[in-house]
Amino acid sequence: MILLASLGSSSIEATGGTITTYSSGGVDYKVHSFTSTGNSTFTLLSGGDIEYLIVAGGGAGGGTDIPRGDYEANSGGGGAGGLLTGTFTNLNTGSYTITVGAGGAIQNGPGLSGGNSSFNSQTAIGGGGGGRTPYGDGGHGNGGTGGSGGGGGGDFSAGSGTAGQGNAGASGGSGGAGGGGAGAVGQAGFPATLAGAHGGPGGIGVTNLLRTGSAVYYAGGGGGGGVIWQQGAGGGGGAGGLGGGGAGATDRNYGTAGTANTGGGGGAGGYRFMDQYPGGVGGSGIVVIRYIA
Repeated sequence: MILLASLGSSSIEATGGTITTYSSGGVDYKVHSFTSTGNSTFTLLSGGDIEYLIVAGGGAGGGTDIPRGDYEANSGGGGAGGLLTGTFTNLNTGSYTITVGAGGAIQNGPGLSGGNSSFNSQTAIGGGGGGRTPYGDGGHGNGGTGGSGGGGGGDFSAGSGTAGQGNAGASGGSGGAGGGGAGAVGQAGFPATLAGAHGGPGGIGVTNLLRTGSAVYYAGGGGGGGVIWQQGAGGGGGAGGLGGGGAGATDRNYGTAGTANTGGGGGAGGYRFMDQYPGGVGGSGIVVIRYIA
């Protein structure tokens, strides 16, 4: 990413979003943050060089379906939303549509994908949903593809990520698999014991400093779900990846939601015996624009 301090001041004037300012390294910056899902408008009254961060909505964690028996594996965590950074040089005056993607919704079944986020010519792809505990139609055990891919449920495949935006989830195992993050792939669930199996962690996100001048993690993957096969014992849910990924659940619990405006994937739902619990919703995305004040 090109830092604007090396490009010189461009005397930009603009409106739209939440406007903040800060100084870093002796340079004054103005920032426009777009956090509400849906479409907004960024208007350049005088053009110039701007930096951007675009993060899509994270995928939801997979929910459980009624299992075939006590020895089923659990569901996968949602993949993080795709993340793009860069610089538009000499961007022309005019109005530009900003789209912020919503996090993926939950259901008793595979998690749903997050929404895309976009600005000008750049589109970050929503994270893939986590696969469910396999039952009936086994295809629903696969993690969804997206900016980062969702984790697989059971013995099913991980969802793939989008090159330059994120990473794949992990394939399922005894414990549910973690969803991919912008900085790393998801991790597989841990092997089973007589008590249960621990879910795999979500992949970590990456840091970006445009919004505040300090490094903040975005786009972490959701953790896989854990399994309890004996009452009072068993594996825990996988941790969410740094960058807003939600933790996977175990026992009779819902997965944790991805953090809003990070693009974090939702954690997978848990189950015990014949119970069903959805995963957590994905975290919504964000678009940040910065230029020299």
